[in-house]
Amino acid sequence: MREADASRPEGRHDDDRVVDLSDDAPLLPEQTSDDTDRGWGDHAGSNDAWLLAERPPHWG
Repeated sequence: MREADASRPEGRHDDDRVVDLSDDAPLLPEQTSDDTDRGWGDHAGSNDAWLLAERPPHWG
């Protein structure tokens, strides 16, 4: 049995709340702003060509 919460009307519990889930928007984004180049303070753009040119010789 649950204890009564003083801030809620008598008989109202979280299980009784109506939650509208009809919106198709995701609850959490796919990627946060911290997980981007800008979030890390880097410039947007790729340095793949530089990384490939600077590979150590033992990487073949």
